[in-house]
Amino acid sequence: MTKSRSDLDPVETKEWLDALASLVKYEGRERAQYVLQKLLDEAKKKGVTSGVSPLVTPYINTIPVDQQPDYPGDLKLEAAIEAYIRWNAVAMVLLARKQAGGIGGHLSSFASIATLYEVGLNHFFRGPTSESAGDLIYFQGHSSEGNYARAYLEGRIQEKQLQNFRREVDGEGISSYPHPWLMPDFWQFATVSLGLGMLQGIYQARFLKYLENRGLMAANDRRVWVFCGDGEMDEPESMAGLAFAAREQLDNLIFVVNCNLQRLDGLVRSNYKVVQELERLFHGAGWNVIKVLWDSRWDKLFEKDSSGALLKRLDECVDGDLQTAYARGPAYLREFLFNTDELKALVADWTDEELGRLSRGAHDPLKIFAAYSAAVRHQGQPTVILTQGVKGYGLGTGTAESRNVAHNSLEMSEQELKAFRDRFKLPLADEDLLNFRFCKPADDSPEMHYMRSRREKLGGHLPMRQVMPGPLEVPGLDAFDSVLQGSADRTMSTTMVFGRILNVLLKDKSIAQRIVPIFSDEVRTFGLEALFRQIGIYSPLGQLYTPEDKEQFLYYKEAKDGQVLEEGITEAGCMSSWIAAATSYATHRYPMIPFFAYYSMFGFQRVGDFIWAAGDMRARGFLIGATAGRTTLEGEGLQHQDGTSLLAAANVPNCRAYDPAFGYEMAVIIQHGLKEMYAEEKDVFYYVMAMNERYVQPAMPKGVEEGIIRGMYLLSSGKKGAHKVQLFGSGAILNEVIAAADLLKQDFDVSADVWSVTSFSELHRDGSATERANMLAPEKKPGVPYVTKCLQEHPGPVIAATDYVRAYADLARPYLDRTYVTLGTDGFGRSDTRENLRRFFEVDRYYIVVAALYALMKDGAVSAGQITAAMKKYGIDPKKPNPVTV
Repeated sequence: MTKSRSDLDPVETKEWLDALASLVKYEGRERAQYVLQKLLDEAKKKGVTSGVSPLVTPYINTIPVDQQPDYPGDLKLEAAIEAYIRWNAVAMVLLARKQAGGIGGHLSSFASIATLYEVGLNHFFRGPTSESAGDLIYFQGHSSEGNYARAYLEGRIQEKQLQNFRREVDGEGISSYPHPWLMPDFWQFATVSLGLGMLQGIYQARFLKYLENRGLMAANDRRVWVFCGDGEMDEPESMAGLAFAAREQLDNLIFVVNCNLQRLDGLVRSNYKVVQELERLFHGAGWNVIKVLWDSRWDKLFEKDSSGALLKRLDECVDGDLQTAYARGPAYLREFLFNTDELKALVADWTDEELGRLSRGAHDPLKIFAAYSAAVRHQGQPTVILTQGVKGYGLGTGTAESRNVAHNSLEMSEQELKAFRDRFKLPLADEDLLNFRFCKPADDSPEMHYMRSRREKLGGHLPMRQVMPGPLEVPGLDAFDSVLQGSADRTMSTTMVFGRILNVLLKDKSIAQRIVPIFSDEVRTFGLEALFRQIGIYSPLGQLYTPEDKEQFLYYKEAKDGQVLEEGITEAGCMSSWIAAATSYATHRYPMIPFFAYYSMFGFQRVGDFIWAAGDMRARGFLIGATAGRTTLEGEGLQHQDGTSLLAAANVPNCRAYDPAFGYEMAVIIQHGLKEMYAEEKDVFYYVMAMNERYVQPAMPKGVEEGIIRGMYLLSSGKKGAHKVQLFGSGAILNEVIAAADLLKQDFDVSADVWSVTSFSELHRDGSATERANMLAPEKKPGVPYVTKCLQEHPGPVIAATDYVRAYADLARPYLDRTYVTLGTDGFGRSDTRENLRRFFEVDRYYIVVAALYALMKDGAVSAGQITAAMKKYGIDPKKPNPVTV
């Protein structure tokens, strides 16, 4: 039976409370906190629990009024500057809607977060200087209008660009959201895909520590600030790295969660309190938590509330209550919130107008400044600032402010526009207001002087992306001679070859320190555990224990200056680390060369959104799709076997995707990638497949380097026969194609040329570009796609077989002027041997032979009976279920 919590001895209770009050008064809050903690520790030892979660604090600002620092800025000037920015952000959206109808935009997101940005930009966020690359700010994606509006005042964006907001095609507009690919001198990070900014920010903060601990560059007290919304925190990626950030002691990381209580369609937690939920989660993960809930006007009420009745009432109100109370105004607030005699007495001398001015902490620069100051001073933990604001703040409660429809509100009435102008004291005539004309102070005004001086003091403008030219000296192809010569009689997988290539790079004096090997947890699976001993696994603590395999040569070695990032089972975390390293040339002015090796099925399928964002952010580096293909990974089955990632990769414009079958192909591709990305400084990245199937690696034939990079080359020419076919093969299936060529000659007197196709996507890219050039220059001699040119002296139908879905090989179909038959691994995978899997998916040598005969039949060269005879000869059952549907 639960015992009553009623006070059985009020006098004793008062003595304890008086003792606490005296301790705080005479010895300070820190001493009181220490004593309380000791009491709690002792209580736990005796089996006494509080019954209340210690992870959640009362629904009040974390920093008391008497601990707030003095505000160092000019509040009047800052308010005026913010007002101009607010108006230009609103005008931008309204003008775009007026001129282009469905262009869209957001009014409410920036309205909610504006003051959070302005306090940071005026007092905290350090810009790039000659000595430092500055702080890294992950601005909330849906509030880009505010960033543009400020940049307009700063002279970095012209009025013409604001007038063409979200209209970039003609080159005079600006992007809807933070897109570094589209605005490479402005945006640093792509953050509008909800949740990605949080995880990227965490691993970016860790990457700063990694660079410093490895002695590559000083952090210079740089910080990572991540702005997000409370609704955005529901994304799995938003929460995925919280414990990691605390474990790594990332005190250079500050999250600012704008808790305006609303997501796109309505409330985030209508029946609960999202701030308290988030506080519990962050506290539990080991973060320092600061709450900024109420503005300074509430301070008098809290001071007057000696019994704690107001605080108790606020704790009772769910978020739905708080939103309704704000939206319906002061009369409703008085009746709803102050609903007891004691609470009514608190506001008895307050007018409705005074009650209506009560607001939330996210709109009070004094409260925000106090929180930011505490955050930057805090050591040993990451900090999250949970700020409570109002979505659509300042836009008027009639349409958007604190309304469920706030996110989708794209219009303001004449009355609302005038109210907005008056509320923020904007010097706008009615005509300018109603025509959405942009507004800025005179260049020599106090506001402009102030804004410029604040940014000059902090180092420069933000957001800003600066790329300093700095080509690296990369090794030539001859450095990989041991790979190019093949493996003699030894069988090797291309994953093992990748290890050899890494070994070459890690011994190269020019770039060895810049190599960043990244793994999720499969280093031993890939046979690359030699990296543990060779360069160590990064840990900010070093190795505080004796590993059980210490006596082994390849023991698990952690070190503070370790080079390997072994992230554990988190492909999303690994991608975030990879992005931090792959964009280091821009964010840190220090190019790094990341190699993220992972089960290929867990790449584009699992973290494709991160990979797309990496393309947007102009990442440079290598993704290694290990255990590639749908039939090479024996026994693993449906969710591990990859038949689609190369097709997905083909959709990323700046991704160069390759499927090498042989070690020398991989060496040529990686060396070319190093040259293209780090010597020529092109903003592309490479996706290179690696397999775990072992076979003899041949030496590189002469003169094939260009073909490897362009997508295909002739591997072998068939001896003269009765008929001729062209066999395309890649990756895991190329050896089956080679075997099929022998069977065709031996059993059917068909001569087969074998082509190694390293990249169907590169063939498609070349063909598409050639077709476009021909279409737009019809009077010139038409160009010839590379794949077409390769086959000009090689007659016969083409048969392509890969370990991927047929659609991958079909990328080359538009550029072939002959019969083209593709084989692939469409359908779900199976657990079995490679031999059985290839028979099941109909991509083994025997099916390739049948496909070649079928292609010849389509061209009228052989009969149907010959195909039937071939199937009987090889034991192929024509009634076998289709692997796509079984």
